[in-house]
Amino acid sequence: MQASVATTAPPSDIHILAVDDIQQNLVAIEALLARPGLRVLKAASGVDALEILLKQEVALILLDVQMPNMNGFELAELVRGNPHTRTIPLIFMTAAINEPQRSFRGYQAGAVDFLYKPIDPEVLRSKVNVFVEMFAQKKQLSSQLDELREALRVNEMFTAVLGHDLRNPLAAVLNGAELLLLMSGEKKVNAVATRIRSSAQRMEKMVSQLLDVARIRSGGVALELAPGNVEQVCRRIADELRQAGHTNPVAIHCTGSADGVFDPHRIGQVLSNLLANALAHGEAEAPVSVEIDGSEPDWLRLRIHNRGAMPETMVAQAFMPFRPGREGRGQPGLGLGLFIVKYFIDAHRGTITLASSVTDGTTFTIRLPRRIGGDAA
Repeated sequence: MQASVATTAPPSDIHILAVDDIQQNLVAIEALLARPGLRVLKAASGVDALEILLKQEVALILLDVQMPNMNGFELAELVRGNPHTRTIPLIFMTAAINEPQRSFRGYQAGAVDFLYKPIDPEVLRSKVNVFVEMFAQKKQLSSQLDELREALRVNEMFTAVLGHDLRNPLAAVLNGAELLLLMSGEKKVNAVATRIRSSAQRMEKMVSQLLDVARIRSGGVALELAPGNVEQVCRRIADELRQAGHTNPVAIHCTGSADGVFDPHRIGQVLSNLLANALAHGEAEAPVSVEIDGSEPDWLRLRIHNRGAMPETMVAQAFMPFRPGREGRGQPGLGLGLFIVKYFIDAHRGTITLASSVTDGTTFTIRLPRRIGGDAA
């Protein structure tokens, strides 16, 4: 007998599959369970059931144990062996009462329950309703997850486009501020131009961070590996920060060789962010120390320390995106800097940790392999 469907249902209907070689039993189950929003698919054999499962998604299978050619246990094993159907709940229907061996085999085949014939209509409705409701909730959650993913994709695309388009007018603002500082001798004009330049530089940093996050979440940032020296990168970043107005001294000490193979631009971003944070959040005029340990053959270790302390709540969330906090003294930020730092260190297959206390200050410790894919482990 060919598989038959009770009615042609709209896509929103939930289906359950009843499998029994006795047609009267299928008609009775359909009459008992069918209601608006729920449709019963009927199969008179295991082969018919497999054909239906190839075409339809079902919330539950009601499965007769004793059938010719392919019994219920054999069909259940086939259902469980298919990755597309293995999660469908199975309720066995059997006339054999108090047979522990049969029940044991049924649960091994994936049964969630047994119903013994003659089946109590209220018990059947109750059990079916539970699985139907679970299926409906699962579909609803899946739909909501798809909507959230699409919203996130659109949001990230918007962020990337917005960040890219902001760069040109922002560059014009920065150039205009620089021209004012060069051309004007008026103290008030220079003071205003300095504030404009400072604000534009902060905005430029935020835009760059947003673009980095958009790239990270849309598939990652490709590293451009090249031989380099971490100490040289660190000293270059310290000089740039000094020229940008950070007056606190940066003491850099290196032991052993600081040579390695890494992405100099990304490691430069890491050091720039950590040093800028250390200078901005440390005690006024207190030095920031950078210790580079190159004594190991396969690893470089960096330790960036200042005398400032972070609250415990901020330490716990330090590497999370959009965390609450400040990027500098009195200057609100996006809370993306340390998130990007950790991503770049992870991309180099390194590690970064943070420790902070009132007595010992704040220390970031980086463990970086000298080369990705080398002997480092």
